[in-house]
Amino acid sequence: MLKTFADLSTPLVADACLRTGVPLRAAPAGIRSIGAGQRIAGRALPVRHYGSVDVFLEAYGRAEPGDVLVVDNGGRSDEACVGDLAVLEAGATGLAGLVIWGLHRDTPELVEIGLPVFSYGSYPPGPVRLDEREPDALVSARFGPHLVRAEDVVFGDDDGVLFVPADRAAEVLATAHGIWQVEREQAQRIRAGETLRQQTAFDDYLGRRAADPSYTFRRHLRRIGGAIEE
Repeated sequence: MLKTFADLSTPLVADACLRTGVPLRAAPAGIRSIGAGQRIAGRALPVRHYGSVDVFLEAYGRAEPGDVLVVDNGGRSDEACVGDLAVLEAGATGLAGLVIWGLHRDTPELVEIGLPVFSYGSYPPGPVRLDEREPDALVSARFGPHLVRAEDVVFGDDDGVLFVPADRAAEVLATAHGIWQVEREQAQRIRAGETLRQQTAFDDYLGRRAADPSYTFRRHLRRIGGAIEE
């Protein structure tokens, strides 16, 4: 999955979701990797955190190589729920990375470990609570407004994180690659002196819109095969 995603980006995947009719599920704005250039792509391994690391260790026992641990810590800003030992164990288990709806700590150690970790940021204190565990602790993870399950695939890069149903992932990636090809060609043509307005027949669009106010730019792009937006 990561190899297929290598030449793509989360913006391209997001556009592909819209084009294919796949529900767009993006992690809340502010979820970022701890190191620039980190990328993840793999099956979601959901887990809900209640104040103790034991639930992570239990989830690792169910993991398959290449999975991405998706941690639901309720988006809390009063504690860090993942540190260096949890990430080291994730790497030893063969996980591709971690995505946390919350905060992490031990940032220098995590950077040295090198396993991709995405979160809202760092915070020194760990949890000082121990909440009652829910029945779905290892079945699903809430991430902002979304519910993530093992039937989902996680994609992450410098722009953020997306969740895509596994049974639609190949279609979405193929569509994203097509959009990437069109956009790269358009970029090359701009560098060669052909403006984006020329490429998109923008004057023609303005004329058509004047005659038909319902004629949108996205409709125009689909008609001519452009890919600036979806």
